[in-house]
Amino acid sequence: MADEILFVAVGILALGIGAQVLAKRLQIPSVLFLIVIGVLVGPEGFSFVTPQTFGDGLSAIVGLSVAIIIFDGAFHLRREKLAMAPRAIFRLTTIGALLTFLGTGVAVKYFLGTAWGLAFLIGALLVATGPTVITPILEVITVREHVTSALEAEGIVNDVTAAILAIVIFETVVIGNSPELVPPAFLQRLAAGIGIGIVVAALVRYLLVSVDQPAENAPQIARLVTVTGALVSFGLAESVFSETGVAAAATAGIVLGNVDIPHRESILEFNRDLTLIVLSFVFISLAALIDFDSLFGLGTGGIAVVVAVTLFIRPILVALSTTDRRFSREERLFLSFVGPRGIIPASVATLFALELEATGQFEASQTLAGTVFLVIFITVVIQAGFARQIAEYFQVIPMRTIIVGGGRIGRTLATRLEKRGENVVLVDRDSEVVTRLREDGFNATAGNGTDDTALREAGIDDAKIAVATTANDDTNLLVSQLARTKFDVDTVVARVNAPENVDAFETLGVRAIDVSSATAWSIDNEIERPALAHWMTELGEGHDAQEITVTATDLPGSTIADLDAEIPDGCIVAVLARDGETYVPSADTVLEEGDHVTFIGRDDAVRSAVRRFHPHD
Repeated sequence: MADEILFVAVGILALGIGAQVLAKRLQIPSVLFLIVIGVLVGPEGFSFVTPQTFGDGLSAIVGLSVAIIIFDGAFHLRREKLAMAPRAIFRLTTIGALLTFLGTGVAVKYFLGTAWGLAFLIGALLVATGPTVITPILEVITVREHVTSALEAEGIVNDVTAAILAIVIFETVVIGNSPELVPPAFLQRLAAGIGIGIVVAALVRYLLVSVDQPAENAPQIARLVTVTGALVSFGLAESVFSETGVAAAATAGIVLGNVDIPHRESILEFNRDLTLIVLSFVFISLAALIDFDSLFGLGTGGIAVVVAVTLFIRPILVALSTTDRRFSREERLFLSFVGPRGIIPASVATLFALELEATGQFEASQTLAGTVFLVIFITVVIQAGFARQIAEYFQVIPMRTIIVGGGRIGRTLATRLEKRGENVVLVDRDSEVVTRLREDGFNATAGNGTDDTALREAGIDDAKIAVATTANDDTNLLVSQLARTKFDVDTVVARVNAPENVDAFETLGVRAIDVSSATAWSIDNEIERPALAHWMTELGEGHDAQEITVTATDLPGSTIADLDAEIPDGCIVAVLARDGETYVPSADTVLEEGDHVTFIGRDDAVRSAVRRFHPHD
């Protein structure tokens, strides 16, 4: 028996990792492959995995895996990320969660004719989206930071809400018939999970910061101590109240993610690799438990519930939550149609279904498991599987900036642009350079930038900016020519190493940066205006400068004084460009359509100013 379990476990891991590799190659969220593999290896397919394969041990394996996944997702929720969309995050995790809970409960009661207790139990479970499905989506599509932060935070917080609310409703309503106990029991478990998470996080930080470690082993020790903290927080909370472990793991992750700890990058990398492994295992294992008879047994009522959850409840809660001006109409639609359900509802529903069966409530057990798994299956296949196509249809993927040349200049430029939220792709012909870039977190591809096929593979068809930064002017000229004439890129910028070649670039309409002149200008600034030079050098490190174009729908007719009243503190209007002339405007200067206005100031203030007038930027 042990040999058989080992064989099955190794097989699941091999299939799961293979699915992750294939997903990255095809740029499709891995959960689509994982759920399909789970169905194929389960009783509905080849019966490689059955409900008896892991027995009672599966719940423990899934629990520890969920702790790792939740902790990793929470660890990424830094303060600056949450600040990208605080109002939307708050509403998605409060009003949105409540609407999902009540709306789904009513839909289940109406379409499936269940008891109210069971209906709201299903509603509680389906509040969760979670990092198990959101993370794979965001790994293969790029959306703007405020959309990413809203999806990630909603997944983490609502996973906690769903797990605790579901166990409370199950114990107090479905089993205990005491609905009045739901609020105090929910708050008690939530407080216990958060408290345990904070205590464990404080202990982990103390061990990492205050206890001396051998320098050569310090990164490894930091990784092990951190992941152990995630598991300990989960286990301690579960020993106090069942289904509170996710709250403890999430809290520990958020706390540690927002305090200073050594070897953060090493911990992040280790957590992400570990998450991919356990995600592969648990998603396939739980997908293998899908009973299609229980799904089909729901009939049209089950489909009606799915339609209500995905096409009515989700769009309404997103509309109520994303009233912030920074969310464009297209981004709201994307969020409305991308809300797949993941591991938490699947694992908890399986546990509750078994308990209901043990008490002789077979019909309730089938309805619970069938409804939850039907919503998971359809949302994963459609919303997660086609997330890229949905994003492309609604045009929420930022247009690319292609940088040809992965040397010091290309790398530095990519770093600065990415800090401003740009979707940057580096292209270099040296595969070793590309490997190093990828190891450092850049989106890089190997190829000859003078080859239109390589540029097309890098995504130049969707690029708004192309930059040639190599040390060879002939290469840069050819790249610029291809970008400008063949791919019609709006903005083409090139590094020019020999001043006498500037005219050749400008003839093509390329913005030529003469290295010699740029260096001399930088030195002159350092001599004549050092404070300004230092400030400009630090742009992207807490400060920024951004330009908007005055359109016919917003600003024309307003004065600079009117504009100043609309932008946040910490940001000013620096210059105005009109008809080829650039100057510092006065307070009574009237804006005209086509004017270019440049904001400078604190990074967050500048971003707010840009989004105030150009929500899509």
